[in-house]
Amino acid sequence: MNGHTGSAQGPAAQPSRGTGSAGAPAAGSVSPSGRTAGSAGTPALELPPGSFVAALAGLPAMGHRRLVALLRRWSPADAWRRVGEGRGHDDDSDVAELWRRAAASVDVDDLWLRHGRAGVGVLAFGGPGYPAVLTDDHEPPGALFHRGDPAALDGRRVGIVGTRRCTRYGKDLAHELGRDLAASGVRIVSGLAAGIDGAAHAGALAASGGAPPIAVVGSGVDVVYPKRHAQLWADVAAAGLLVSEAPLGAAPEPWRFPVRNRVIAALSEVVVVVESHARGGSRYTVEAAAERSRTVMAVPGSVRSPASAYTNALLADGCPPARDATDVLVALGLSTAGSSAATAAPAEVRPPPEPAGAVVLDALGWEPASLEGVVLRSGLSPAQVMVALAHLERDGWATSRQGWWERVAHG
Repeated sequence: MNGHTGSAQGPAAQPSRGTGSAGAPAAGSVSPSGRTAGSAGTPALELPPGSFVAALAGLPAMGHRRLVALLRRWSPADAWRRVGEGRGHDDDSDVAELWRRAAASVDVDDLWLRHGRAGVGVLAFGGPGYPAVLTDDHEPPGALFHRGDPAALDGRRVGIVGTRRCTRYGKDLAHELGRDLAASGVRIVSGLAAGIDGAAHAGALAASGGAPPIAVVGSGVDVVYPKRHAQLWADVAAAGLLVSEAPLGAAPEPWRFPVRNRVIAALSEVVVVVESHARGGSRYTVEAAAERSRTVMAVPGSVRSPASAYTNALLADGCPPARDATDVLVALGLSTAGSSAATAAPAEVRPPPEPAGAVVLDALGWEPASLEGVVLRSGLSPAQVMVALAHLERDGWATSRQGWWERVAHG
């Protein structure tokens, strides 16, 4: 560890050594290139370490391993200086030259001002505020760009992950787990992706006075993905913490997500897989969790549901089941087996189903079903089933998607 000092927080988050009150380079400060920022005649001040880490992270071919290697050897400012001199990589002259050319076009002053305007801070490996749980990880991030409060990490943490192509059953379970665990003071760590991730974070936010949520995303924290989660991203950052290894403006490229999943596993004490197809991306998180001796739990699902193929396989392999928040709290040592659920289910506000609707709802079960399948199971005529389903959908008991009907757990 090089032991470099100085705040690595973003300029908008709090004043840093060598910054003005808003975190931007103070009047008269001198950039690494020698350019004076602000008016002359005032003392020259250095940029904070986080500015150089942000610049290093944005260089081509700068993965987390290379960035950590640089920060283990030199302070951020010294590492940036060596990169600019073409001496950033001793073992690969081509990479060193690639970095030198790219660094020549980077204005660190301007880059740091952009972080300030975006409200983004930088936690650097080996620097102040860097999460202790990641410091000794065998694959730590070199930098964590963040919005929100890093203190959200100070508490018990559970990762909730799963498929984007989830069923309504899986989405409801993820929401319930997120809500009930957050209400019990447990931070929910997930990826803010569509499907299970987003449902878990929405549940955590729904817990009144609950623990702050933590999101680890696969793009720059200023690049919302998927776009329909823009409000959810903003809500998570406001209530908790949104982090990424990717620099500002980084697109959600496919390779970033398996790499991101190791950070979710590293930050979590327990990882819960709610739904996952046989070859789903949750495998990467489970493998990363196993490498770190984290407990992996799985939500049981129908053996006929492709969305539960991997979770059921995990259960068959001996992973403990996560039927509700109490199961997870037991795994954390915060509850005992047989105790009551963490929080009471919300009061039912939907009108009770009509007699035919109750029959159809029972026939629908907890996995997606076609209209023909419901007709066969219920013994009712197609016309009766269609009317009953329309009433169930109107009252919030069922929902349809692409020709398939699913039961809704709560109104």
